Order: sequence, then structure tokens, then C-alpha cells
Amino acid sequence: MKRALFTASIIVLLGCSAPSQASDPLETQTDASDELALTIYGDGRALIEDNRRIRFSGGEEVVALPGVSSAILPQSVTVKADGMTIIEQNFDFDLLTPQKLMEKAVGQYVEIVKTNPATGEEYRETAKVLSVNNGVVIQVGDQIEVLRDDNIPTRVIFPKVPDNLRASPTLSLRVDARSGSRDANMTYISSGISWRADYVAVFNEDDKRMNLQGWATIDNTTNTTFHDAELSVVAGQVGNAQPRNQYNNYNRNVNQGQRSGGMEAGSAERIGDNYLYPLPGTTSLASKQKKQISFVDASNVKAEKVYEYYNWNFQTIEQPANVDSRIAFSNSKAGGMGEALPAGTVRVYAEDKKGKAQFIGEDLIGHITAGSDISMKIGEAFDITVQPTLVKSTDISRRVRDYEMKYEVRNASGKEVSVNIYQSVYGRYYDFQMLKESDDHVRKNDDTLKWTIDVPAEGEAVLTFKIRQTSKW
Repeated sequence: MKRALFTASIIVLLGCSAPSQASDPLETQTDASDELALTIYGDGRALIEDNRRIRFSGGEEVVALPGVSSAILPQSVTVKADGMTIIEQNFDFDLLTPQKLMEKAVGQYVEIVKTNPATGEEYRETAKVLSVNNGVVIQVGDQIEVLRDDNIPTRVIFPKVPDNLRASPTLSLRVDARSGSRDANMTYISSGISWRADYVAVFNEDDKRMNLQGWATIDNTTNTTFHDAELSVVAGQVGNAQPRNQYNNYNRNVNQGQRSGGMEAGSAERIGDNYLYPLPGTTSLASKQKKQISFVDASNVKAEKVYEYYNWNFQTIEQPANVDSRIAFSNSKAGGMGEALPAGTVRVYAEDKKGKAQFIGEDLIGHITAGSDISMKIGEAFDITVQPTLVKSTDISRRVRDYEMKYEVRNASGKEVSVNIYQSVYGRYYDFQMLKESDDHVRKNDDTLKWTIDVPAEGEAVLTFKIRQTSKW
């Protein structure tokens, strides 16, 4: 028979009479998971517990567990079942695709079925696959042909699926087991699955109240879909054995918005030194999907707007600086919450005069224990500025120096405001003595002094002080 001389695109079919993996007497295919649970951490890892029913043939056999995470950490796998001993385990992630089938067929014979587009007549011939590299090169008899993608239908029939190709990521176990059906429990760690906390706060400045909604935003970047799974998220720092720079832990626990550490126990379940948040019901987490599930819902939390300015040195700043606009609240029981807050982004809204919610700012918070005082920066005040001036600096001796400072605080808004001025005194290195001040200060900690200055509407106020610093060395 004369062969049709044309190139064709490839439509892949498997030979119907060919043996498949599922019928291989040496391998047992398990069904889908009976119970599936994911515990998700914030560092891109998840602990997956997968319970399945396995029918063991008895003796030595291979048990295939398809549908595991494509980002499984194979060395973290444990599989337990009564009367089963694991000899070896393999993770197969060479997935069944037309391209992979052709690659595995190099050097093998396949059947080519071509259709003449003019007559509809089919031509069948046996071909040897020579190469799969930017196209498929085959040998038919004494001729070499190239199958190109030009939309003419061609079927390539393979005798069977290669043993190491899988329809989905698969963990295969060679086991020695007692015959019969029974449950098996598989647990493993997977990368590519993480979560973060996102919060939406609706702030009422007049009532000094805030509603806070917390969402667990779960991100599945693996190639695996998890069906009908129980999901839990863990808030906190879970150890990771990956090599890291020795300075990585420097200041990692510092929460800039946290004004005081809490001393209340949150209601969430503790797991180790972290909090565990089981999410309600079961849900499916699709491959490449982001999913949000509510885990915090607090109403009428006491909150107020505050204005703050920080100065880390005794210095003059030539241009006035806008003060921080912040929302201060407590996640204590007395404040209307009593819950720990996992690290995340807080987005704040407020209603305008028409009753429409307007976005007014956002801030990042770290892991904050229940009972803490929190100050979230939502922006800078347009109408309120501070301008510090170093009036005089005097050396008293080699170790002693006096500083005279002046802060001019101006308010262009139509209402009186209070501004908190923070001044660093570097208490780790210096002792200090307040020689005089126009307003009384509060010592917040070893390094920082605080003044609260009331500024009239469309007016200004001035803070002055003279301080003596003595070096500790």
C-alpha cells in the first residue's frame, strides 16, 4: 500500500488490549482518600494525614497510593497498617501526558493511524520512534518521517502505559503484608501549601469602636487538588532544619505595632508553643487555588485614633514632619476581644458622611498574644506636623552632655488633638537626668520617654526640655 505523504498533528490513544498498571498483579491501586486532613503552617509547609482502605493480596506486593501532593517530602512519609511491613517506597512524579508517552517510546514500536483529509481513508503502519526533540521523528520501513503539528488528525497507538508513568503524583510502596482489606494511615509533609492572616477592620472614630474580621488565606501552589479535606492552620514559629544565616533571628520577634505584651490565654487550641485553628467543616483545596476562611470575628472592640511622632536622636529637622496616624486598641477580654492575633495584614475602613466605607490604611502586625496593647499605623496625618529643634548641646565633661530640645507641634485641622511625642535616650548606653521640661514625661522603657501634647484646633503647642546624659562607660 502506498503511504500518504503528509505530516500530521498527534492524537494519542492507548491500545485497548494492552495491560494497564491497575491490572498488574504485582501492584495494588488504592481508592481515593476516606479521610483527609491538612494542618497548614505559615512557612510554606503542611502536614497531610491521609486515611485509605487497602485490599492486600498477601505476601510481597506493590501498593500504589495516587493523588499525594506533588510537592511531597518523601523522607517525611509514614504509612501504618496492621499486618504490613514496608520494604521500600518510591515517589513517582513522572505524569502521564502525550509528550511523556512519546519520550518513553523512543526506541520502541508504535502503531500510526493516519487519515487522508481528502478521502477520509485511514492508513495504518508500524513505526519505530527514533527521537522526541522539538518534534517526533519516526522510522516507517526504510523511510524517516517527521510528525508535525499541522492539524491533520493522526493517532498514535501505544501497546501499554510505561510502568513509571502515572496519571497523578503517586507514592508506591513495596510491602510484605497479610491478605485482606483494612485501613492504612499515611502522614507526610508537603511544601507548596501555606497560609497567612488577613484582617478587615471597620473603625468608628466617633464611637471609639472597631469591628475586626480575620481571614485565613490559604495558598495551594502544588499540582494536587485535595478533596473534602479538614483544614487547620497553625499560628506561630515552627522550627525548620533548613540552613539559614546566623543573623536571621535578629529582631525577628519584634512587633513594631505592639505596645505591650499580653498576659491572657487565647481561646484557640495550643499545639506545642503555637496556636491551632481548626476551620469549620470540610472543603476542597484546588491546585493553584487561594481560599479564604473566617477564623476571627470580633465586634465592638474598644479602639481610638492616636497621633504619634518618634525621634531617635537629639537633632534638628529642617522640614516639619507629618505625625503617624494610628488606631490603638487592646485584644484583651476587657477590650472586647480576648483572642491572640496571628501575624498578618490589617486593612482598615471607615464610613464617610454618606455612610460609604472608605479604605483609610493598612498595617502589618506580628504574632500578638491576647491581652496586648496594639497601635496600628494606618498612614500619616495630613494636617498635623511636628518640627524638632536641637536648641543647644553642651559638653559638661568627657562622659556628660546636656541637650536642650524644642518640639513645635502644629494642628491645621478643625478640632483639638493630642499628639504623643517619643524621644529615645539610649538608656542601654547612657544614664539620664531631666533638668527641666515644659510638660511631664512618662518613661515607657529604658530607651524611650513619652510626652502627650494637647494641640488646639488650627493652633500650635510647644514642648521643651533639657536633659543630661551620662555615658555608662
